[in-house]
Amino acid sequence: MMRLVKCVKLGIETEGLDAPPFPGPKGQEIFEKVSKQAWKEWLAKQTMLINEGKLASFDPKARAFLAEERTKFLFEGNNEMPEGYVPPKA
Repeated sequence: MMRLVKCVKLGIETEGLDAPPFPGPKGQEIFEKVSKQAWKEWLAKQTMLINEGKLASFDPKARAFLAEERTKFLFEGNNEMPEGYVPPKA
């Protein structure tokens, strides 16, 4: 049976994640408050941030930056693009 959550990002009740995206309290909070759709949108933005910023996943500064951006995106409604970002042409 599908699990519903009141998504903090989208502001609607919709399908929740199947499991916490990572261990710990923050992963549990995301599991309880973020929908599959919003998480998918975050993953797309995270990929763009990694590519645009040429970030390395093993770099502690990059990981802290991504965690901060994740909180802004999912919980604070901030969807700003990085400085100098040019969207791809269709």
